[in-house]
Amino acid sequence: MRRIATLLLAGTIAVSALATIAYAENPMVGGAAMYANKNIVENAVNSKVHTTLVAAVKAAGLVETLQGAGPFTVFAPTNEAFAALPAGTVESLLKPENKDKLTKILTCHVIGAKAMGADVASMAKADGGTHKVKTVGGCELSLKADGGKVTVTDENGNVAKVTIADVEQSNGVIHVIDKVLLPKM
Repeated sequence: MRRIATLLLAGTIAVSALATIAYAENPMVGGAAMYANKNIVENAVNSKVHTTLVAAVKAAGLVETLQGAGPFTVFAPTNEAFAALPAGTVESLLKPENKDKLTKILTCHVIGAKAMGADVASMAKADGGTHKVKTVGGCELSLKADGGKVTVTDENGNVAKVTIADVEQSNGVIHVIDKVLLPKM
């Protein structure tokens, strides 16, 4: 009986250790926990570094879309990324009369598939170092992975660095970036 109890305990410990190894906790973003069982919008609203992005998503009417089934990969610019745009740009884009332009910019940050950092790296490697991808907004982004670092280049040549990768969501993944990607207008 003691031997059976010892075997059961050892099995339980092994399964528990395996579960711990298999489960990778999401990184914190903007001081907030990100939960893989919540959707992109549910997590983004808790990030202190994405308040501008959340306001823009609301102004563009994209909340329902980004709460949808997906899967989506969102390159999520921080408040600092938006602040680096020319003075008055964000305020202008948030006006109702600029909703179409704002929507175009935001949807150029979204890919209609789930692409984790390892996926981006393998696609870039397979394509000779740069993988081109169309966004849901019709823009073309160039994804590069080099030495564990991922960059995203927009149609204008602006390069954003992924500062936090692989933030899993129930409907995709978020990669935090340090620049706003802009479509050719």
